[in-house]
Amino acid sequence: MEEELFKDAKTILIVDDEQPIRDILVYNLKKEGYNTIEASDGATAVDIALEKKPDLILLDIMLPKLDGLSVCKRVKNSLNVPIIMLTAKDSEIDKILGLELGADDYITKPFSVRELVARVKANLRKVEVVSNNQTGDKKEDKRKESKIVVGELELDLDKFEVKVRGEVIDLTLREFEVLKFLASQPEQVVTRETLLEKVWGYEYYGDIRTVDVTVRRIREKIEKDTSAPKILITKRGVGYYIADK
Repeated sequence: MEEELFKDAKTILIVDDEQPIRDILVYNLKKEGYNTIEASDGATAVDIALEKKPDLILLDIMLPKLDGLSVCKRVKNSLNVPIIMLTAKDSEIDKILGLELGADDYITKPFSVRELVARVKANLRKVEVVSNNQTGDKKEDKRKESKIVVGELELDLDKFEVKVRGEVIDLTLREFEVLKFLASQPEQVVTRETLLEKVWGYEYYGDIRTVDVTVRRIREKIEKDTSAPKILITKRGVGYYIADK
């Protein structure tokens, strides 16, 4: 039974140059039933990722040979794998969440193991949901009609495609999910905390900056003028909503 568990378990690549951190992560992730593989520098991480094709990568930013941001970019060019960045620098968060890197999530050091495991589970769960939607059965015909249209915004829920004024916009999966959640209830203000719970799948223990960064990235892609948005609107002190006009 135990062999079957490891055979069917998700594999997580842990990339950190500090052995004690890798040891802690390996111990706790194995306890949760995951397989783990390790890399202590960026160059090795890229090689292992492309060869082993893990289900998720935990990736430190400060690495020898090749930094984590470069590793993320290279891996994402070849693999559609969720990447959670580990950072000790608050200033790196904007870069981490950028489309140019494709990172799915981040967690700042020092982190609680419980929170990190929760994020691992949430990101793996998101991949499974997407996969199930794309490989469905006879329901697929019904889903082909599954679209949300609000004003100049059109979301195709099956293709994970967004159009603004008829033009296809390139969004990350996380950006798409945020837009989908807001567009499904136009003109209704949604708090940052609700977005974290419903879109990211877990609580951020008070760290809501990731929502603002993600919303800003979306605006840069869908708005004509980000200083005066017409589609994705901020309700100051509360949250965000999609304008229906």
